[in-house]
Amino acid sequence: MRPVTRNALLAIGVFLVLLLALGAVPSLLNSGDPYYLTATPTDGDHEVVNGSFLPSNRYPYTSVALASGQSEPYWKGPIGLKEAFTHSPFDERSALGQRNPAAVDGDAVYVSHNGTLYRITVVQDV
Repeated sequence: MRPVTRNALLAIGVFLVLLLALGAVPSLLNSGDPYYLTATPTDGDHEVVNGSFLPSNRYPYTSVALASGQSEPYWKGPIGLKEAFTHSPFDERSALGQRNPAAVDGDAVYVSHNGTLYRITVVQDV
C-alpha cells in the first residue's frame, strides 16, 4: 500500500472515531443546572395531546414524568454543544407541541394520560 493511501485511510479512521466520541461524550457530561420535565395534574377545558399512546422509547422524559410527576434530570452543557447531540426534555416538549399545536399554552403543553389532564413543563432545579 502506498504511504499516501495509508495516511489517507488513517486520517479518515481518526476522523470517524472523533465523530463517534463527539456523539457519545456530551451525553455523559453532567455540568450546569439540571432541568426536569414535570407533569402536573390539572383541570379545565384545554386542547390536549393524547399521552396514553406515546412510545416510551421516543418520549423517555415524558413517560417518566407522567408516571411519577417528574423526569430524570437533564444537564445542559456549558457551551451549548451538548444540545446538538443529545435528546432533551426541550426536544420532547417541542415534539408534543407539534403533535397538537392547540395544546400549547406558553411554555406548557397539555397532555391527557389515562383520563387525567396533565400540564407538561420544563423546570430548572436551582
